[in-house]
Order: sequence, then structure tokens, then C-alpha cells
Amino acid sequence: MTELSPALKQATPVLAARGEGVYLYDESDRRYLDFTAGIGVTSTGHCHPRVVEAAQRQVGTLIHGQYTTVMHKPLLDLTERLGQVLPEGLDRLFYVNSGSEAVEASVRLARHATGRANIIAFQGGFHGRTMGAAALTSSGVKVRAGIGPMMPGVVFTPFPEPYRQQCSTEEAVRRALAEFDQLLVTQSSPRDTAAIIVEPVLGEGGYIPAPPDFLAGLRQRADAHGILLIVDEVQTGVGRTGRFWGHDHAGVRPDILITAKGLASGFPISAIAAGEELMSKAWPGSQGGTYGGNAVAAAAALATLDVVEQEGLVANAAEQGARLVEGLRKVAADHPVIGDVRGLGLMLGNEFTTPEGTPDTATASRAHAAAAEAGLLLLTCGPHGNVVRMIPPLIVTAEQVDAAIELWATAVRSAVAR
Repeated sequence: MTELSPALKQATPVLAARGEGVYLYDESDRRYLDFTAGIGVTSTGHCHPRVVEAAQRQVGTLIHGQYTTVMHKPLLDLTERLGQVLPEGLDRLFYVNSGSEAVEASVRLARHATGRANIIAFQGGFHGRTMGAAALTSSGVKVRAGIGPMMPGVVFTPFPEPYRQQCSTEEAVRRALAEFDQLLVTQSSPRDTAAIIVEPVLGEGGYIPAPPDFLAGLRQRADAHGILLIVDEVQTGVGRTGRFWGHDHAGVRPDILITAKGLASGFPISAIAAGEELMSKAWPGSQGGTYGGNAVAAAAALATLDVVEQEGLVANAAEQGARLVEGLRKVAADHPVIGDVRGLGLMLGNEFTTPEGTPDTATASRAHAAAAEAGLLLLTCGPHGNVVRMIPPLIVTAEQVDAAIELWATAVRSAVAR
């Protein structure tokens, strides 16, 4: 019998038969609150009627128009539509299929544009599993183990982590920027450094927001040394953090922005955005791909952006995120095993620690499993797998948030009691 690779590990025991809004249903029609959103992908919920209609209509007219062979209107319309939400000046787009591909495209562009080789990434960052993206990733050794040597020219520096460092946010930022400055005089000369790549919120690394002063400090250093700032908005973009882009919380402008995941409500499409002058420095033939900018995915992305705007989903993410984090902190107050609750908008993590302050992976795993048993689907993250994360669709309501908090409280009680 042919089966899936044994290396694929399923986070929950659910065999999904259908999805509707914030809910998934198994083949017995049992309903689950889905606070995974396909790892932040189904931004408008499962099978939003407007996204479904747009995709169905496009399937009936043109499924695939390879965009370096012919052009199609959905991609042109999507490009114009994204211009309404992208940071000012980032007016040129290149499309691919996944976050990893977009990350690699951003590195290629940065090296071409600057003539420099090195990329500065951050400890705990996740940028993908393809070889170049994996070289930029340090959220856990599972992404890099056994495939070396990695792409050269990557250097890592600390990300500010106030909880784990047991210090104030201001002190964590000071330390991180000091380490960054030290890196520039010990490991990667500015003259050799093409770009800095950073997530506005560490994703797989544990759902740790980048303090605004930290991103501002990176922007200042990039400007001072002619280094490009790449902001990886694969998971944080399209309203996830309660602002349209995660970096909006800091008020900084990236040189290259990467978007994927929530852009098309589950259809595979990703992109990098940059200014005309910068994008024109890409070498001929360096941008392309068979499936990039697929017509059906582009149509779904257009519908997604319309839904996000017209249904006020960015504001809803901020409002319901505040409600969710308040409830999660009440649960944590009753259970000291949850050492920290953090995040932005509807991108929240619960970090489990022992009384000594070390990662408590076992209790986190039990809580995660108990939540699924109770009907709430979640994911874990962090280098030790001791952070349980919540990323519901942006359409989530107050009633659904309250239901999730109640199920989570039950799961944590069960996990602690075992």
C-alpha cells in the first residue's frame, strides 16, 4: 500500500471532511474550533462564500496562464489591488507560490542589488524549509539538521526576548542592538552585508513580537550602512496582528516585503514587493517560475483582500485579539505553569515553563492534545515545543473567542492534573 511519508507528523488527530468559517468538521461531522487556520492561511475562514465564488468563476475561464509566457487579468488586478495596501514606494511585485520561495527571491534580489553576499538573520527566526530559506532559519534544528553544508553568507544575531531573558523590553532591545553592532565589527562587515531579514513576530520561534524600538533600530542601521531591510510578513501580514502588516506597529518601512499565507485564504500564492529602482536591479532571468501568480490563486487573493477590507477584518483581529489575550492571561493566572502569554492581534502564544523557568514541553504537549480532544485545534511552536499558539481566522467572533478560552482552560486543567 502506498502511504504518505513517515516524516510527516500530524499535529492533531482530525481527518477533516469540510470547513466552514472558524470550524472544521471530521468525517463523523464532529465540529472543531479551528484556531490553527492552516498555520495562519485561512484568513477569511474556511470556504468564505466570496472566495469560493471567485475561485469557481476563475476555474471555469482560465486555470493557468503561465505569467512569463502570457499575462492574465487576475494577476494584473491583484497587483493593482496590493498597491492600495503596500507600504508607500513598494510598487513592484514578483509572485511565486510559497513563503520559502519568496524568501529566496528576496535574498536573490538583495544580493543582485547590492553586490554583497552576507545576510543577517535572527536567532529563533523561521523563513522556510528550502535550502536557502533553511539557511536563514534557526527556530529549531529540525529544519537544518542533516542537510549541511548550508548556504554560505548567513550570520545570526540575537532577537530581543524579554521573557526568556528575564529583563524589561527596553533592556532586551538594548542588548539585541548591541549584539547586532558587535556582529558588524566581528562577523559581517557592512560592506559585505546585503540585507537584514526579520519577522515582525517570531513565528516558529515562539510567537515573540519584535519591539517597535528594535525594528526602528534595525532600520537606522540599515540606512547608515546601505543595507537592505527585508521584512518577512509571511505569517504576520494581511491583518493577522491587528494591523495590515506586522511592521506597521513599529512605523518602519522595509526595502523588501514578503507576503504569503493569509493572502489568498488557502490558495498557494506569495510575493515580494520592492520599489521600482530596487526591483530593476534583479538580473535578467532571475525571476520566474512555472506556477507563480496562478490565475485561480490570484482571483482568490483579490476576493480575500476585498473581504478583509469590506468586513473590517483588520480591526476585528485587533478587537478579538485583545479579548483573547485577556482571557488567556486569566487562564495563566490560575496556572503558573504558563509563564508567559504574548503576541499581537490574533497571533498569540502561551509559553509553558517549570517552576525553575525551564521549558515545560511535556505539559504544553498535554494541553495541546487535551484541547483537540475537547474540540479546539491548536499548534505548538518554539525551539522546545513548549509554546501553544492560537491563530484563528480573522473572522472569529467574540462568542467564538470566549468558547475557545473556556475549552483552553479545561485543557490546561487536564494537562496540569495528569
